[in-house]
Amino acid sequence: METEKPAIPDFACARFEDIVSSNPEPGLTRRVGAYNDKLFLAEHHMTKGWSGTSHNHPHDQLVYIVRGHLLVRIGEHAFEMRSGESFVVRGGVEHRATALEESHVVDVFTPCRYDYL
Repeated sequence: METEKPAIPDFACARFEDIVSSNPEPGLTRRVGAYNDKLFLAEHHMTKGWSGTSHNHPHDQLVYIVRGHLLVRIGEHAFEMRSGESFVVRGGVEHRATALEESHVVDVFTPCRYDYL
């Protein structure tokens, strides 16, 4: 049974003082920004040594590294990404990241990540 999705307004503002941080796993802090049914913004802070589990989701994902250094694995490919760089992962593709130093990234997903709300 699918969870009922919240109603999405025609516009959204995410003010800094209103955003709540969450810690979905040790070493990872998430802040959800503005979103609608087609786009979703999340900010992630990773401690040095954090390693996400390999996963996939139906959402296309654009990642921009604001600060830090990541080891990224997408399918059979592995590469390092640093501050000011970005990459895209298509929905359904297995991927994971490891923080080689403390890192701050901005993720944009399409469609909305209702599972992060």
